[in-house]
Amino acid sequence: MTTDLLIFDCDGVLIDSEPVASGLLAEALQRSGVSVSAADVHRRFTGASEKECRCICVDEFGLLDVDRVFSEMQSRLFDEFSRSLRPMPGMAGLVRSLPHLKCVASNSTTERLRRSLGLFDLWAEFAPNIFSAEMVERPKPAPDLFELCTRTFSVEPERCVVIDDSAHGIAGAVAAGMRAIGFVDSADPPAGRHTVLKEAGASLVAEGSAELAAAIGSIALPRDAATIEAAPAQISIT
Repeated sequence: MTTDLLIFDCDGVLIDSEPVASGLLAEALQRSGVSVSAADVHRRFTGASEKECRCICVDEFGLLDVDRVFSEMQSRLFDEFSRSLRPMPGMAGLVRSLPHLKCVASNSTTERLRRSLGLFDLWAEFAPNIFSAEMVERPKPAPDLFELCTRTFSVEPERCVVIDDSAHGIAGAVAAGMRAIGFVDSADPPAGRHTVLKEAGASLVAEGSAELAAAIGSIALPRDAATIEAAPAQISIT
């Protein structure tokens, strides 16, 4: 099927922001008496909106002063982004090579998107079509954010492909009637992530940018192009 629109998640797909954010949130939680590691935070919070993260802290960790914890984390986050944040390896070149229409659909806030993705040339590859969960009533895994993308571009859902590293994002894409490619960071693949993304509804799961290029080439043929040149790679379908 031809594809009119590629919809990219941001954190963990375009930029390597999740380890930074997970580490800072874990430190803030630990200072509030919560026994949790950065790895635990990464596993539990990946793909969640800030509102959902706050609920998890209250409901599962019994945190009383959630506002203070998130304020402390946010006060350090953007400075740390400016020092250590990097694009995901190979992603900038891949995005530039794609002939499709493209946008970003993220559960992050608009401010966080500007102060993370906005640090890099990748921002210009998508702007102004960078959509935050703040723009819709419900974040992923609801389909609202993806439906906003289709309305903006006047594209049918079945002609969209979503690239996301979280089960929330994959489930939201499926709920919106779109095909989805699960993305896994080849440098730090969380245990069982391939299975989680497949079970959420991903048509394919790609580890790293080379596999992602091959996955896009296999299921996301652009309307006005006969082929997409993609780096040869094995595509994980397990």
